[in-house]
Amino acid sequence: MEVFTGSGVALITPFYEDKQVNYEMLSILIDRQVNAHTDAIIICGTTGEPATLSLEERAKVIRHTIERVGKRIPVIVGTGANSTQSAVENAIEAQQLGADAILVVTPFYNKATQNGLYLHYKMIADAVTLPVIIYNVPSRTGCNILPLTVKRLVDSCKNIAGVKEASGNISQVADLAKLVGNRVAIYSGNDDQIIPVLSLGGKGVISVLANVFPQQTHDMVTEYLNGNAKAALQLQLEYLPFVHTLFLEVNPIPVKAAMEELGYPCGGLRLPLTEIEDAHRMELVKELHKLIK
Repeated sequence: MEVFTGSGVALITPFYEDKQVNYEMLSILIDRQVNAHTDAIIICGTTGEPATLSLEERAKVIRHTIERVGKRIPVIVGTGANSTQSAVENAIEAQQLGADAILVVTPFYNKATQNGLYLHYKMIADAVTLPVIIYNVPSRTGCNILPLTVKRLVDSCKNIAGVKEASGNISQVADLAKLVGNRVAIYSGNDDQIIPVLSLGGKGVISVLANVFPQQTHDMVTEYLNGNAKAALQLQLEYLPFVHTLFLEVNPIPVKAAMEELGYPCGGLRLPLTEIEDAHRMELVKELHKLIK
């Protein structure tokens, strides 16, 4: 039930200057990703600012993305919530709208126990037939799903298809690979750890960097999986300084600034996120232009 191998982009949601969703630009960004050989599109993930979208906007963004992609590559919908019932409802909606899979972040703020996390994901997985990708990002959620809990879920739910691992803890990724790496796809959730995760048997990345450099992010994974580890490592290290600038402020503040600099006006961000600080913008632009050929 592997959803994709390679580079999946955690796509931004573009706005007009009045902060309404810019569907024309969204179409442009989608086509750009497909044409640059991105292997999957993740919509309404963290980078897409779903917390500031209304329920109606979320549904429209998801529907628009699925229709625009037109089955050219998989569309994975972020459906997480800190209420299990809300997460279930989001998952069912994504399935009804035609998603190929769902990405479900650990419930934030509640600080669920490992048993609570197990029951949370099991209820979601049981509610749909779609492949489910678990998203572990403790720095944002205050909650770390442990490898043994993931194994328990994989043992119980046939549609747990992958894990986006953004804990930053390579030892934890290794434990995860040991326990379930032959049964689910492990994706790096950090652009500075693509090659380390691939070296542990990972299948790719769910990437912020791919918004800006889609072809290069795809190539980084493809080179490694094709046995060209040296070329893949060279790409990882070449893009590393720019990756660091993408996280000078909380994602997606810098990536939206980078897209503006590339000529893709995305209308800024909705509060409580704010525009990038001038000093950070200067550093971001400096590193960006080092990479533009």
